[in-house]
Amino acid sequence: MYDHVGLKVRDLDASVRFYEAVLAPLGLGVCSRGDADADLGPAGAPALWLYRSDTASAGTHVAFRASDRAAVDRFHAQGLAAGGRDNGAPGLRADYSPTYYAAFLIDPDGNNVEAVSMG
Repeated sequence: MYDHVGLKVRDLDASVRFYEAVLAPLGLGVCSRGDADADLGPAGAPALWLYRSDTASAGTHVAFRASDRAAVDRFHAQGLAAGGRDNGAPGLRADYSPTYYAAFLIDPDGNNVEAVSMG
């Protein structure tokens, strides 16, 4: 249903470093970068757009599909190393689904970012 998601961020450099780190285990990266914005996703098809703004708002939830549980684990570890805060360690979330394996991080602007594998 969605083509892309745009997030306003206060510190574009910090956000790009964070999202580069968490998206690399998922096979995603920076597609383009300007002074006031960056686009991330699969090569040639950016789906996460970051915009520098003084009015960044926290509280958005974005979930990324991971190919397997190991990718979810790497997402979480690399996100913590890149300055993200833990918001739920990698693990099975049986209350969502018997195979719902996910990890949650808070990004530099306070958004809840998730990686999930259903396999």
